[in-house]
Amino acid sequence: MQKILVVGSINMDLSFECKRLPNLGETIISNNYKKYCGGKGANQAVALARLESDVTMIGVVGDDNYGHELCSNLKFNQVKTTGIRFSKEVSSGLASIIVDETGNNQIVVYPGANYELLVPDIDKLEALIVETDYVVCQLEIPIVTVEYVLQKAKQLGKTTILNCAPARELTKKILEYCDFLIPNETELQVITNTHYPLINETELITATQKLSKQGVKNIIVTLGAKGVLYANAEQTQFLKAFSVKAIDSTAAGDSFIGGFVTSLANGKTIVDSLEFANKVAAITVTRRGAQISLPYLYEVENYRFSS
Repeated sequence: MQKILVVGSINMDLSFECKRLPNLGETIISNNYKKYCGGKGANQAVALARLESDVTMIGVVGDDNYGHELCSNLKFNQVKTTGIRFSKEVSSGLASIIVDETGNNQIVVYPGANYELLVPDIDKLEALIVETDYVVCQLEIPIVTVEYVLQKAKQLGKTTILNCAPARELTKKILEYCDFLIPNETELQVITNTHYPLINETELITATQKLSKQGVKNIIVTLGAKGVLYANAEQTQFLKAFSVKAIDSTAAGDSFIGGFVTSLANGKTIVDSLEFANKVAAITVTRRGAQISLPYLYEVENYRFSS
């Protein structure tokens, strides 16, 4: 079995349900409170593990109750945590989420220990990169760390995957070090510095061609219910999404990453891996929550989609 290394964020999500969002300076009462283990890096690691991949996580959490709970949750989900460091200087990353009855929300994220994941950490954990086959990153840790991880992974002959979330501009080196760049429509607009919404196929293809010219080998644009666009220097191809009744899109992108990399690591073609990733993401949006919505391999294999 090929090995996968996820380098990224680990957060505790604190969710407050309210009748409405508060006005400026106003205090309101929450109807319900829930705590979820999250962070895009951790979500993707769990998505991979539930699909029975051999996955290890590199990240930093605080040496606090949240940090130990986050680490225990990863272990429970069969993610190897040998690359996780506990910081005594900074608390664990947190997200405070207020959701009203109509589904609108206000979110404040405190990166905390996630921003403590720096280049020296990667040097100390180089053996984990040497031992792996695929390296997966996102953008909730310092950008210099992301660039360094991708560079080192490519020097060691590994396959690199970057999920461009949250949206931010990327350096030329990052683009060159990516074997697979995976943005959504908004993120594609940001990283290509496009000053208008990418609302049709022609505009999407033009944006991916711009990235190809900058050295990106493969671009995969997730389009939600519209499916996926796959592009490289030679071709572009649209793949339809599976038809489901979506109730919550949280972690859909993370489950897509998990499905795609799992399938790729199992020797499937890029297109077959995209089809599998679409299935995993489709199941995820039929459930509420983040990590709790991520499907296991047996569920994907037995799920029956409507025609």
